Amino acid sequence: MGRRDYEDDPDAPEANSLVPAASVVVVDEQGRVLLQRRVDNGMWALPGGAMNIGESLPECAVRETREETGLDVEIVGLVGTYTNPGHVFAYDDGEVRQEFSICFLARPVAGEIVVSDESTDVRWFDAADVDALPMVSGIRKRVNDWRSGTMPAFR
Repeated sequence: MGRRDYEDDPDAPEANSLVPAASVVVVDEQGRVLLQRRVDNGMWALPGGAMNIGESLPECAVRETREETGLDVEIVGLVGTYTNPGHVFAYDDGEVRQEFSICFLARPVAGEIVVSDESTDVRWFDAADVDALPMVSGIRKRVNDWRSGTMPAFR
């Protein structure tokens, strides 16, 4: 299913759903960040996705990272809270989701990198190399907030 991101765009469709979600900045011992190239929009992104009933947001972050990258991670911090009502995701099925995402910081603890049905590529990047990658603005904000090393962002 295709997806289009709109952020503070007056031509964006009106949101018709709000779904709690988690994203994850996974950083290895060399300081590299894990990214996946998404099938639905061709952009590089952090692992993450919607929370299921019966799980916490940190559990969602761990599950989504495992499903999308093959890696098991340990949550070690918080990057930020992202709830801009002007940031919506329009899906081919008619859902227009308002952003509601908590971004966690994690480290890998087990597993091997694999490509999932949601991605075409998964790999580690040096932080300096991320700027040249095609990425939606919401993901770039999370990566930049992580790189800033300051207190968690609230957007």
